[in-house]
Order: sequence, then structure tokens, then C-alpha cells
Amino acid sequence: MAEPVERPTDEPLNRWNRWRVPKFLERGSDPDGLRLAAGSAVLGLVVAAGAVLATGPWDSGQRKAERDRAAVQQRAGGAHHEGTAPDGPQAAPSAPPVLNALGATDGRPAAAGAGGLKTALTPLLDVPALGSVRTAVVLDAATGEQLYARGATTPMTPASTVKIATAAAALSALGPDHRIATTVALSPDSRTLTLVGGGDPTLDKAALRALAAETARALRDGGTGPVRLTYDTSRYSGPALHPIGPNENIAPVSALMADEGRLDRSDRGPAPRTDDPAGDAARTFAGLLGDAGAAVRAAPASGRTAAGSRTVATHLSEPLSALVERALTNSDNDIAEALARQTALKAGQPGSFAGGRNAVTARLKALGLPLAGARFADGSGLDRADKVTAGLLARLLALAAGPDHPELRPVLTGLPVAGFSGTLGDRYDATSPATGLIRAKTGTLTGVNSLAGTAVDARGRLLAFAFLASGTTSPDAAEDSLDTLATALTRGAG
Repeated sequence: MAEPVERPTDEPLNRWNRWRVPKFLERGSDPDGLRLAAGSAVLGLVVAAGAVLATGPWDSGQRKAERDRAAVQQRAGGAHHEGTAPDGPQAAPSAPPVLNALGATDGRPAAAGAGGLKTALTPLLDVPALGSVRTAVVLDAATGEQLYARGATTPMTPASTVKIATAAAALSALGPDHRIATTVALSPDSRTLTLVGGGDPTLDKAALRALAAETARALRDGGTGPVRLTYDTSRYSGPALHPIGPNENIAPVSALMADEGRLDRSDRGPAPRTDDPAGDAARTFAGLLGDAGAAVRAAPASGRTAAGSRTVATHLSEPLSALVERALTNSDNDIAEALARQTALKAGQPGSFAGGRNAVTARLKALGLPLAGARFADGSGLDRADKVTAGLLARLLALAAGPDHPELRPVLTGLPVAGFSGTLGDRYDATSPATGLIRAKTGTLTGVNSLAGTAVDARGRLLAFAFLASGTTSPDAAEDSLDTLATALTRGAG
């Protein structure tokens, strides 16, 4: 039996929802400006939370189960990533303060210093629910100052929090505007069509229908008769099956697939998967070609694109920024593995698990991140051979929040919002003081629980944090403890 992993919620995303960047992410290099803008962002979240409460009631269905959600559209996060200037987007200037810093008049301390965080976090880390080994790092995202650390350099199995590293590497290598192409090529003798997979796991029937229509027009315009159809998956290499084997959490990794190989019409979370994603996509395409008026002589077969073929149709995926946001919000394993392979191909590495490991490592090293003890066995975090440190994850999140690497911003905008979206949608209820103030990636394998993201503290300061635990025996108890740790960051202490 496959080990359980985290199951994303079915919170509506409008499929390719590109959220607006929160004000605490749109900033210059001034730390005080970041804190003041964060206060404005928090105010907006509080107002949104009040609107959500008014709609009630909240669904209290089983955690990690696919279920109907409250009818709440997401209001926070995201960015528009089109039309980037050649030198990248510039951080927006901070707005002047319109309110006193949060916490200044409500009886809470203004912010937690290093001593206050030690007092607040140490006993929360020592609870039995967090298993035999637990590590933690908290940074001031504006200054990079380390405010708290325990086992900062201890390599840990990160589970799905490794997606943060995968996403950052892909954005750094390819840029947020990059799109993955799926193409159709016609052989020089006009007798063979080839559907060429580029590695887009989000290709769907609508995209295949558009490709078929464009292809049929090209065949008619060229006076081409019936054709033979092949499909080319050679862009990826190595084993298609993830080391965990056949599993509802991930399809065989292929350069050509439709709807992530799902067989139940879902678009997130565990689902029955096909064992032949490329063949299924090609057969669907063949049927759509017929609907569009193009005659196909036989069932599609696997094959390489003939030398000298010309492209007659192209479909481009959503921008990489949107793929990253979907991967992080929904903890999408198929997209995460695609991101690792796209990073590998950009680096001239094979499109395989090994190529992804080498390329992701090299890209993060080029960003100046602390990689001692790190190992990226896969892109999704399903492999227990993955190892990262709390220090690495926290530093990466702070880097994504800073002014020097705006291309990494989707790493933050894709993080689930506590109490509102994705894998944190049902982990903070309406009464939690941290609802809306925490954005974080969750991680769950049997005996492993993790949480890494950002929190806005009582003074409006943006904190980057990573909490990693292993040897846990109760997933629910471990998640509750991690959520309590993150909540402590928003309260202020000492």
C-alpha cells in the first residue's frame, strides 16, 4: 500500500487564477517599508475574513478529504506575470502608513525579538506530537536576520515542502513567463503527423481540440490526404514511474499527458491514474482530429519525429508563474516533477529524475543558498531520499521576498493562505488569530510533517520560517502543533 501523503483541498482556483501580489510582497529594499505595507495587507485580510464569516457556515469535513468547500473565492496572493520588462519587475514602493502598527493598541507586544521567540517557540517545539527530531528557523524577511534557530543545518526529509525549492529553481532557470510547448509536426512527405510532448502535465482536452483544429486546417490548406499519427515523448528520459511506484498521488512522468493522467475528471488531489498517459493523450487527439475533418489511417503509435518535419500546430501552457502557483497551492506532484525536468532541460541535463536533481541543485547553488546536506531526489517530495535543512527553506523564502530576485515572487504568491486556500484551507478556523496571516507550504509523509512559509507578526513584520519534524506518530497532532508554532509567530512575544 502506498504511504499516505498530503491531499490538497478542492478550494476553487478558477483553474488558472493569477492572484494579485499582497502589499507586503510589493516593496522596495526598505525594511520599514516592508513592515508598514505588511500591516496594510493584514488589514485587508482581516476585512476579508469578516466577509467570509458572514457567509457561513464553515464546512467541518474530514481533514485531507476531498469535500465541498464554503463558497468563498480567494482574495489574496498571486501576481500578473505577463509583459515583464527586460530587467524584470521592479518592487513597488511602500505606501505610507494609514494605521498604527498592528498590535500597538490591542494589548499585545509590538513584535517578537530573538529572545521573545526563543521563549515562545522552544516549549512548542518540545511537544511529543512533533516526534523524535524537530528543527526550526525563523528569519526577518526584510533584513535576513536569523531570529530563531534549532537544528538549522540538520538535513531532514521535507516531504512536499521540497516543492518550494523545485519551484524556485525552475523560476530562476526559465523565468516566470516561460511556457511549455506541445506541438504537432508533419513529415516531409506529408504522410505522418507527430504529436510532440513538451512536458506540460496540464494539457487538457480543450487544448488537444484546439491543436486538432489547427492541424486539420493546415492539412486542408496543404491538400494533404489521410495521415498516420505517431506521438513523441523523447523529451523526457529515464524511469517514468516515481520511486514510490504506481500511486494515486502521481501519474507516470511523461513528456506527453492530458489532465495529469487522471481518470476521474478531477484536477487536484489523489485520483486514479492511467498507466499510459502518452498513449491516452494521443488517442484522444486522434479522435479530435477526426472530429475536425482530418483523416487518420490507423491507431496512433509511439515514434520519434521524422527528420525535416515542420510544425503545423502549437499549444503553449500557462506561464511558469501560474504553474508554480498551482503546484504550491494544491501540492500538485505532477506539476512539481515537470518543473524539475524543465529545469534539467534548460541546463542541458537529461529530462529525468537524475537530471532534475542535478539541475535543481546547481540552480539553488547559483542563488547562493546553503546546500550542505541537501539532496533533491525528486521534484515533488514524495521520495524519502529528499533532504533539506530548515535553514535552506527559510533562506529561500526570504530570498523570494527580497528585491534582488523578483522572478522568484510566485514562490510566495503560490503558498496556501491559512484558513482560506489550498492545503491550509481547513487547518485554521475562523477564530484562529493566524487566519490570513500565514502563507505556508505543508508537507506530509508517514512519520514526517513539515510547514514552511511566511507569517506577519504583531508589528507587521514579514517573517520567513521553516519547521520540520520526523518520527511523528499522529499526522493530525503533528499538524496541529506546527500550526500552533506558526500562530505563535503572528502573536508576538517578549
